[in-house]
Amino acid sequence: MPMHISAKADYGMRALLVLAAAYAEDPGQLVKGEAIATGQGIPVKFLEGILRQLRQAGLVSSQRGAEGGYRLDRAPDQIAVADVVRALDGPLAAVRGRRPEDVDYQGESEHLREVWVAVRGAIRHVLERVTVADVASGRFPADVSDLLAEPGAWQRR
Repeated sequence: MPMHISAKADYGMRALLVLAAAYAEDPGQLVKGEAIATGQGIPVKFLEGILRQLRQAGLVSSQRGAEGGYRLDRAPDQIAVADVVRALDGPLAAVRGRRPEDVDYQGESEHLREVWVAVRGAIRHVLERVTVADVASGRFPADVSDLLAEPGAWQRR
């Protein structure tokens, strides 16, 4: 089961990292969506939809008008990567579009569901522990750093 990071999740995290930098300067500072899109090379219309979803999920807030823009609705250390992925793409892991615990197997395959649940658990372990602040600083929880240091972690397979 390849881990697929959607363009929405990638762009959403990049937008939140821009907003986290503004938050570090002034938590109330607003950043225009167009500035985020231009600075990150993200199509403006696509980003607007992403920011709308992040607003609906309570991760960002927006203000209209000439002086308007976006800002984080919570501190960067209170927003997990998992929050972003779920807000934009739904559940962290699915098997043929279904939650792993809802998939039924029989016969020789009966224990496969347990593997898919464990995969989801591993994904959760990283994405629920790593926050926007961690990514912005490049300082990760020790167990996540250990995963990055494992032999072969950076090799394609």
